[in-house]
Amino acid sequence: MEITEVRVHLRNRDEKEGKLKAFVTVTFDNAFVVRDLKVIDGKKGLFVAMPSIKVTEICPQCRKKNPLRNKYCGECGTSLAGVVKWESEEGRREEHRDIAHPINAEMRDYIQKIVLDAFEGELKNPTAQPDAEEHLD
Repeated sequence: MEITEVRVHLRNRDEKEGKLKAFVTVTFDNAFVVRDLKVIDGKKGLFVAMPSIKVTEICPQCRKKNPLRNKYCGECGTSLAGVVKWESEEGRREEHRDIAHPINAEMRDYIQKIVLDAFEGELKNPTAQPDAEEHLD
């Protein structure tokens, strides 16, 4: 599988404090697109985060989706204490879950190298403008 296109949408260049540096769209084999990868400035440097969705809980009474940390349903007030929480393998509650991700380290490294190279190239482009389009987190 080959990455055939990378589109980098920079966040505000002047914002030194923000960890999110860019949103990225990657095309594989001119046939499959993955949107909303994120370039993030972490403790150990830049890395690529896969697209994810916020985990929600379904109210057992009214079936409304609620943020994971809610103790009570925002619609009907039912206690969410008995609702099963998503947990990682380490036993921590997950607030976000990847919706697309590589299966092995080699593919993750390949995607990260190509995306970070494209990001660095975009930073060097004096005509590149930060993207005003809003993205879902």
